[in-house]
Amino acid sequence: MVEAWYMDESQEDQRAPHRLRPNRAVSLEQLRRLGVAYRKLDADNYETDPCLKEIRRAENYSWMDIITIHKDKLPNYEEKIKTFYEEHLHLDDEIRYILDGSGYFDVRDKDDKWIRISMEKGDMITLPAGIYHRFTLDENNYVKAMRLFVGEPVWTAYNRPADDFPARKQYMKFLAEEAS
Repeated sequence: MVEAWYMDESQEDQRAPHRLRPNRAVSLEQLRRLGVAYRKLDADNYETDPCLKEIRRAENYSWMDIITIHKDKLPNYEEKIKTFYEEHLHLDDEIRYILDGSGYFDVRDKDDKWIRISMEKGDMITLPAGIYHRFTLDENNYVKAMRLFVGEPVWTAYNRPADDFPARKQYMKFLAEEAS
């Protein structure tokens, strides 16, 4: 099951858990109110999993690929790790399904505080268009993930500040509606 918590302000190794002391856990319901969706799937059988097939059909995820993030598998590894950890947003939802390994997605809450979401094998997450976020490996330094898209993939990340994009404005409207 996915675990999430508010992060401390430490600038030490980004791959460390960075939990507040005492820990401030974040529930799936709190993530949902931020527009973050979570599912648990059978990563050992992703190629034939009827649940994944149904999700792809229902959400119109017509394109997918698999990325392995490890120093021996990803060209320009160090540069990519730095890029993934830059705070950014996308104009489309970001859907990631962890097939093996583990890592962290960090998202901003409505008060602009960081929440760290620990992802491991079988976890699928959907980050809504317009949410500020970032990704890093954890201390295991390895993840294999499926990336899913509606239509052709768009890889463009817009680093913060990117508040003038319609996707960001729509996301902020969503947060305001969730709060009321």
